[in-house]
Amino acid sequence: MALVECENVCVNYGNYEACKNVSFSINPGDYLCIVGSNGSGKSTLVKAILGLVPVKSGKITLDKVHTGYLPQQNNIQRDFPACVREVVLSGCLSRGQLFYSREDKKNAEEQIKNLQLEAIAGKSFSELSGGQQQRVLLARALCAAKNLIVLDEPVTGLDPLVTDELYGIIRKLNKERKIAVIMVSHDVHRAVQNASHILNMNKEAIFFGTSQEYQKTEFYKNLSHVEVCETHLCNHCGNDCNATHIHLPGDYSHA
Repeated sequence: MALVECENVCVNYGNYEACKNVSFSINPGDYLCIVGSNGSGKSTLVKAILGLVPVKSGKITLDKVHTGYLPQQNNIQRDFPACVREVVLSGCLSRGQLFYSREDKKNAEEQIKNLQLEAIAGKSFSELSGGQQQRVLLARALCAAKNLIVLDEPVTGLDPLVTDELYGIIRKLNKERKIAVIMVSHDVHRAVQNASHILNMNKEAIFFGTSQEYQKTEFYKNLSHVEVCETHLCNHCGNDCNATHIHLPGDYSHA
């Protein structure tokens, strides 16, 4: 039985169509990366799956009670006035109870140990580095997760070494603990290296299948192609900027 199933899902913001007729399913143990250019509907789809934004039409099936969620970080999260242990433990409240049980506290300590956070468990969250904060928030999400975690751009702003470390942790959770993963990512190369499945969004699902199948498509070959942008206007600066860009279908983004 599928953990997540989307059937012809459409999401609108007013008159703006953010997602259109998206269908796919995730099974236990799958690792899905959702890729696509800016404005393609990746984060909107994730929020719809979690019930954070309403769908205009279509159907989503998900057991939200046993799903952990790591959203994109913002400044409020970075300045959260609590210690690491308290932040991790707060993930247990996503199940709907008002008070922490003995089992909740045991669960939190297990996640702290699993993500090697014991040495900083008493430190203030706001004093941690970006990579440490993401590991803490991942531990928090795992307190809520039984069989699925959803991650929205979890490595944004992290340096390459920390990024590799976080990808390794997520891969280990998927392989060893059999936790299914849905990750929104701009890093297509790491996506195909780590994920079992790829969903390429452009408001619609223009590709859904295995990572191996995706690497054979023109979508991946175009995404992989780096060229000098001499004749195209850059969507980021609006000029014929003659800079090096990564060519995306319908978009040019700075490398």
